[in-house]
Amino acid sequence: MEEWLKVAHSKDSNDSLAKFRSQFYIGSGSYYMDGNSLGLMSKAAEESLLSVMEDWKRHGIDGWTEGERPWFYMSERIGEMMADLIGAEHHEVLATNSTTMNIHQTVRTLYKPTEERHKILVDELNFPSDIYAVQAILDDSGYPNGMVEVPSENGHTLSTDTIINMMDESIALVILPSVLYRSGQILEMERITEHARKNGIIVGFDLCHSIGAIPHDLKEWGVDFAVWCTYKHLNGGPGSVAGLYVNEKHHPHKVSLRGWFGNNKETQFDMSHKFDPALDISQYQVGTPHIFSMAPLLGSLEIFEEAGIASVREKSLELTDFMIAMIEDVFEEGEIEIVTPKDHDARGGHILIGHPDAAGINAALKSKGVIPDFRAPSYVRIAPVALYNSFEDVYNTIKILKEIMDGRLYKKFENKRGVIA
Repeated sequence: MEEWLKVAHSKDSNDSLAKFRSQFYIGSGSYYMDGNSLGLMSKAAEESLLSVMEDWKRHGIDGWTEGERPWFYMSERIGEMMADLIGAEHHEVLATNSTTMNIHQTVRTLYKPTEERHKILVDELNFPSDIYAVQAILDDSGYPNGMVEVPSENGHTLSTDTIINMMDESIALVILPSVLYRSGQILEMERITEHARKNGIIVGFDLCHSIGAIPHDLKEWGVDFAVWCTYKHLNGGPGSVAGLYVNEKHHPHKVSLRGWFGNNKETQFDMSHKFDPALDISQYQVGTPHIFSMAPLLGSLEIFEEAGIASVREKSLELTDFMIAMIEDVFEEGEIEIVTPKDHDARGGHILIGHPDAAGINAALKSKGVIPDFRAPSYVRIAPVALYNSFEDVYNTIKILKEIMDGRLYKKFENKRGVIA
């Protein structure tokens, strides 16, 4: 193990992103490996939230247009800050709603079913909320049996060929995750999109586990829409307002879910009962934006602007490479299953490991100061984040995991998930 510690120290000494670690609140004596569920608070996010609260204190209602960070345009401003992370134009990106609400908004707007073409292609490994939303839309559209799920051969990953082969003339819309939330597999978004476009199919992606961890080129690829949360790799805080991308070619279509903040800002306060939609992504807003749930993003996204997503991705791969190499070296073959694909092009920002006593292992890790998360039925996700985790953090995580496994310390804990896994 000591040799691995030397390797960690060497990598940390050459880490160009190491300076950002001090900008985050990291608990003393703990190794936070759950940034793909909830990112840590940064000092920049704290400052921007306090700044917006100060504007409320000083300006009252005039904070909507005055103060350091005017609220009336905050959704658009944050959208501009996220645009480079997904490879889109500024006027195509917005901070608004939640991920699930944005699925309802975009799919209900862009889905145009006919008797011949009304099915929506999803996958059997996706996060359940996406599936709930799609099923509700199909129910409301009169096609309750219109959902088609891409199967997984191994229960962990999806085949691009299988996805493409299922895009027949009955498919009207495709919505898939960019990175699978359990296994961490990256889907071949460009290839999937290319095939969808050739066949006249609307295609969208859920970027919850990829934005802030990997680069994207959604506009260049021709993706129609994308949704994502901002509290994972973007470190926006619990329940922070979600993100939305809609390709500008769809902006002339009036949105399905209409509300006063989707109105043209020049006429919004005319209070007309006739909806005058904004001419860009802004029309996808519905109600009054949740200012304090957006404010931390103003600070957290400044860190990404300075660090650069390419550098974040480079270090993220190095961290997970290091973790995989350690696991393969210090554990007996078959003792710990590495589920996540090892190929860089197919691997996101976290590693999924499997063991029959995974829930107990997860609890044991937490008791030793390592914070991962459990995923049923028998897996633990470990996510070292490039902006605030070091290679020594990864070393200590695997060292503690080795101690737990060698001493069977996980047997002291019930092999059952908590209310929140």
